[in-house]
Amino acid sequence: MTDRRGTTARLTCAYHSWTCATDGTLLHASSPGETFDRTCFSLRTAHVRSVCGLVFVCTAAEPPTDIDDLAATVTPYLAGFDIASAKVATRIDLMEEGNWKLTMENNRECYHCGGHPELACSLFATWGLTADTVPPELAADWDRSLLADAALRERCTTHGLPWDIVEHLTDRDAGFRISREALDKAGESFCVTGERLSRKLMGDLPDFRLGRTSLHVQPNAWFHGLSDHVITFAAYPVSADRTLERTTWLVAEDAVAGEDYDVDELTHVWRHTNSQDADFVQLAQQGVSSPAYVPGPYMRSEDQVEAFIGWYTDHMIRHLDHLDHLDPGERS
Repeated sequence: MTDRRGTTARLTCAYHSWTCATDGTLLHASSPGETFDRTCFSLRTAHVRSVCGLVFVCTAAEPPTDIDDLAATVTPYLAGFDIASAKVATRIDLMEEGNWKLTMENNRECYHCGGHPELACSLFATWGLTADTVPPELAADWDRSLLADAALRERCTTHGLPWDIVEHLTDRDAGFRISREALDKAGESFCVTGERLSRKLMGDLPDFRLGRTSLHVQPNAWFHGLSDHVITFAAYPVSADRTLERTTWLVAEDAVAGEDYDVDELTHVWRHTNSQDADFVQLAQQGVSSPAYVPGPYMRSEDQVEAFIGWYTDHMIRHLDHLDHLDPGERS
């Protein structure tokens, strides 16, 4: 398949015209030999699960059995956005010149967030810190963030929306973390002023000041839900030192470009943030490629990086243990 999207009743290879049904069954192959068994050459299948309009694809032989737990937990947080009916405002693919692990580590921490001036406008300066790690010069910002969180919790309670942090990043196959947190300034969206970027509320959300709902799913996806738009991110390894990061901006189904939102303004913060992250990842790739490179410890604020590494390492060890019990011909 060479087209990224479309509708078809058959899947036909542009090279030799082998034709498959949409379930992957091989229907036609020109001039097969007498011993050719068509059933041996079907397309590989994948497991697909939609959770509140977010489509998760698993190419493993067996999907994670705890995906139902993930769905049950995150649905109360995501249902109000009505992502399944949302409109794609735009999508941007960015090739990062770095290893996929570096891309994901960069995403899973905010130790470097001082390098994101646009994003920092809508985040409190103390984001990611705890009461015992806030420096004296940020005490006022910390107090403001506590007041904003309290106000957000009150609004969520009024509207029957969950706001607690739920974290299962290491103790299950479908590892995830979801939270709802207050934004700084106007508190409405990812904007340098904190104000809404679309005039239309997502789904049936009742208020523009509902902060950001953030979902991380192991191993390669993360999502931010604002009252006026939703952003989805996914990172795909392309080679040992290149990673594709795909970002999609969604708006309400009835939002009209140029009237209710401006694409350039809608994407401003995360276009710049993604570009800055790509530069950081490239620098990190250069660093780890140096013969003088020596790994160092994670800082206390990088606990989610450690969770990601722990999850990934555990799954790789389990996979290798599984391979050890297979005959050589069964390994793939």
